[in-house]
Amino acid sequence: MSDILVDTNVLVYSFDPRDVEKQNRAREVIERLLASDRAVVSVQCLTEFFRTVRWRLPEPLSPGDALAQVTRLSLACRVLDITTAAVLEACRAANDYQMAIWDALIWSVARLSGIPYVLTEDAEHDRVLEGVRYLNPFHSDFDMSLLRVT
Repeated sequence: MSDILVDTNVLVYSFDPRDVEKQNRAREVIERLLASDRAVVSVQCLTEFFRTVRWRLPEPLSPGDALAQVTRLSLACRVLDITTAAVLEACRAANDYQMAIWDALIWSVARLSGIPYVLTEDAEHDRVLEGVRYLNPFHSDFDMSLLRVT
């Protein structure tokens, strides 16, 4: 089974009480990926996650809890760095596909690392860009069997 990059929005939903259905789905998706040892995050996702759970949620996490969650994710997932090559590739994708640079960075890190899937709410479900398939775990057509433990 292939590794799957989990975008920030999926990570944040697991702590966001405003939509209990999405919160439960995000938690299930993350736990399945962690159990199968296929979860991947980028440094960008970890920093965006920290910022969002500390200051953007209606019930933000405490500084210690936010740091503990980033630590847990960094130990449980493979963490991909943002390199110069990733930035250049993201700039190309931002131009070629009219993507926001932050979304293009997620795509470029996945592509350059050979990660075939990105779980995100921020792209069209099942869209493929140069070998990277976007999957929205909250979409009605999302196949949970993709996350099965092997």
